[in-house]
Amino acid sequence: MDSQAEPQDRSGNSGLHCLVTGATGYIGGRLVPELLDAGHRVRCLARTPVKLRDHPWVGRTEVVAGDVTDEASVRDALRGIDVAYYLVHALGTGSDFEQTDRMAARVFGEQARAAGVRRIVYLGGLTPHGVPARDLSPHLRSRAEVGRILLESGVPATVLRAAVIIGSGSASFEMLRYLTERLPAMVTPRWVATRMQPIAVRDVLRYLVGSATMPDDVSRTFDIGGPDVITYRELMQRYAAVAGLPRRIIVPVPVLTPRLSSHWIGLVTPVPAAVAKPLAESLRHEVVCAEHDIAGLVPDPPGTPIGVNKALSLALRRVQDAQVSTRWSSAAVPGAPSDPLPTDPDWAGGSLYTDRRQTVVEASPAELWRVVEGIGGENGWYSFPLAWTVRGLLDRLAGGVGLRRGRRDATRLRVGDSLDFWRVEEIEPGRLLRLRAEMRLPGLAWLEMSVDRDPGGRTRYRQRALFHPRGLLGHAYWWAVSPFHAAVFGGMTRNIARAAARTANGRDLHGAVR
Repeated sequence: MDSQAEPQDRSGNSGLHCLVTGATGYIGGRLVPELLDAGHRVRCLARTPVKLRDHPWVGRTEVVAGDVTDEASVRDALRGIDVAYYLVHALGTGSDFEQTDRMAARVFGEQARAAGVRRIVYLGGLTPHGVPARDLSPHLRSRAEVGRILLESGVPATVLRAAVIIGSGSASFEMLRYLTERLPAMVTPRWVATRMQPIAVRDVLRYLVGSATMPDDVSRTFDIGGPDVITYRELMQRYAAVAGLPRRIIVPVPVLTPRLSSHWIGLVTPVPAAVAKPLAESLRHEVVCAEHDIAGLVPDPPGTPIGVNKALSLALRRVQDAQVSTRWSSAAVPGAPSDPLPTDPDWAGGSLYTDRRQTVVEASPAELWRVVEGIGGENGWYSFPLAWTVRGLLDRLAGGVGLRRGRRDATRLRVGDSLDFWRVEEIEPGRLLRLRAEMRLPGLAWLEMSVDRDPGGRTRYRQRALFHPRGLLGHAYWWAVSPFHAAVFGGMTRNIARAAARTANGRDLHGAVR
């Protein structure tokens, strides 16, 4: 097949039928609309399909539930597929994540061959040349092994290998942004002097889309990177320049191991230590492209690949304009709970503690909802700020996500969004917002806020916090924090009502006249 020819699916129609795994993640969530705009049909495989419900492109796709480690769901998802995108990775610190990656890749490759898939496309990490696999970080070693498994699956495969990806919302960009903005002077690990070749997320997506139509006899790895080879220290200085910040004072020291530096990153940035550690480990070795053969099959238009300064500028502008379509935290955070809210009134899963509050609000339901949907991030949590700050700091010290993740969008939420140390589990616009806790807890917790009218037709705000304790420690935790509920949850109820009343009186959420 000519790489420039218009793709044809099995029925002879223009466009290919593509499966995207990891569509709820950072890259997958951006790849889907690019494939659709290129004229392809897309099926998304997701463990939790509801997380895709509020994406603007979901109505143009087919969404199926499944897990890449489950043969049956992978078999069903691959039926009738031409090109399968493998964009999942068991990122984590547990001892078995490499085994999980290995098993999932084998299942996917075997089922793709059995289904007659024409091509597998995988995005992995750029590994240092000449470094034995045993000396690589577990994260990079696992990604390299997944690529090999897919190449040996019997299905033509395109394995793209990238180093640092620069794009609004990526974990690498968020780590860079917060380190540079918050620390005018810093003591850093030795890896800030390691050379690397960053790539703009726009170029990553362009190569991923272009890989769908590669000739059938092409099955290999491709190194992908931007035009600049720089150190992480220089990358921070370039970010400072693009953001209009003074030049940073950066002093590397030899004592900060990847483990120690991951905790340092976790305290300063929104990226928790569990995610920061593999990112830091991957920067220990020089990661520079050995070739740019991809350009022979997916030609680079003028002005591409995008340079570091432009990539940083584009990413920063999207953050400032609140146009971040996906974030690294869209995917599950290692160690975070995923259990859904127990909705059975007589729930048989054990104790379920509940704190209920409600109040009448002197505002319309729409004005109240604006406050509810805007909670968190810059607007805060409307009660006892010191308590929230301390809880967030304690969570960071324990290796949790803390409060610094903020919001993807300043005014709108969707299912699956991270929100400080919560995640949006359910949202019914104008009526209900349910958040699931992702901070470190001896149990599972939810915070639910709802807007309706009381029997007298007045606007009513209702709030409930739920906690399912895990063991004796969980019960002790609930009773230890119960004395603070009046200040935290009671204050939240009162202050949300007051904020809504201010908007009704022509003032913004902070009391300024509109």
